[in-house]
Amino acid sequence: MLTDPSLARREGVLAVHSVHEFVFSVPRLDEAEHFYSNFGLDVRREGPALALYTDGNPHRWGRIVQSGERKRVLWISWGIDAKDLQAFKEHFTKLGVPSCAPPEHAQGENGVWFLGPDGLPQQLVVAEKSSPSAKSSRVFPIEDSDHGRAPQRNHIRQVRPRHLSHILLFSPDVPAGQKFYTEALGLRMSDRSEDIISFIHTPHGSDHHLIALAKSDGYGLHHSSWDVESIDAVGLGSQQMSQAGYDKGWGLGRHVLGSNYFRYIRDPWGSYAEYSFDIDFIPPTLDWPSDNYPPEDSLYVWGPTMPEDFITNFETAK
Repeated sequence: MLTDPSLARREGVLAVHSVHEFVFSVPRLDEAEHFYSNFGLDVRREGPALALYTDGNPHRWGRIVQSGERKRVLWISWGIDAKDLQAFKEHFTKLGVPSCAPPEHAQGENGVWFLGPDGLPQQLVVAEKSSPSAKSSRVFPIEDSDHGRAPQRNHIRQVRPRHLSHILLFSPDVPAGQKFYTEALGLRMSDRSEDIISFIHTPHGSDHHLIALAKSDGYGLHHSSWDVESIDAVGLGSQQMSQAGYDKGWGLGRHVLGSNYFRYIRDPWGSYAEYSFDIDFIPPTLDWPSDNYPPEDSLYVWGPTMPEDFITNFETAK
C-alpha cells in the first residue's frame, strides 16, 4: 500500500481525485447541528451555512444550508489537480457535458460547473487530495491482558470520525450514472449489482468507493459515510447517538462490497450518516477486479434485517 501522499496519483490518467465537498439543504439548521455534533463531527457556523469538519482535519467535507420543507442535495464538488483543469475543460467539450450556472447557494464560487446525467449540479475545483492516500489505520484490542481487554465505560469519550469515506447518491438510472462518472470524470467501477447499485472509486487512490449509486426515481443523498478507527468505535458511536435521541438506523453489520463494518444512524430527514470501519482501499497501483454481484451480496454479509424503507429516497417521495 502507498504511504506517501505525494505518490497518490496514477500518472497519465485524467480523473478527479476526491469528493471535495457535498452540500445539501434542510428545513432547520438547529436540527442538523444537533445531529452531526452528536455524531462526532466538528460542526461550525460559516456564514448562513453549517460546515462539517472532522477532528483535527482542516478539510471541510460538507455544508448544510437552510431551505425548503425537506432535505435536498444541492451539489457535489470534485477535487482535481491544477494541471488537469484545462484537460478536463477540453474533455467535457468533447463529450458534450452540459454546463450550468452555480446553484443559488453557490453564487460567486469558482470552478467548472456542469450537470450530472440526472440533473444534479456538480463542480470541478482545483484542490488538494482529500480522499485517503493509504489504507486507514486500524485499532484492535490487545492480544492478552491480566485484567481484561475491553474498554472501561468510565474511560469512554465521544467517537470522532477521522474523514469522509464516501457518499451514496440516488440515481434514476444507475448504469447511465456509472457511465457518466467513469467516462466524464475518469472514475472506475469497483463493484456493482445489476442495475440496483454501483460502487465507484478514483484511480488516484481511494477507499473502495468515493461514491455509490442506488436506484431510485430521482437524484438524492442517501448517506454520508465516515471513517472510524475500530469496531468498538462503530458500536460506541451507535450508543452515543441512541443516547442523543437517534436510535433508529441499521446495523451493526458488515458489508460484502467494500468489506467494512457499519452502523447507519437515521437523521431527522429520513437519510443516514454511517460509522464505517475497515473498508477496502484501492491504491493507484491496483486495477481492482470489479464484478457484478447478485442482489443478496449488494448490501451486507451479516447484520440485522434491513429496514423496509432503507432505500427510500425521501427527497423525491410524494
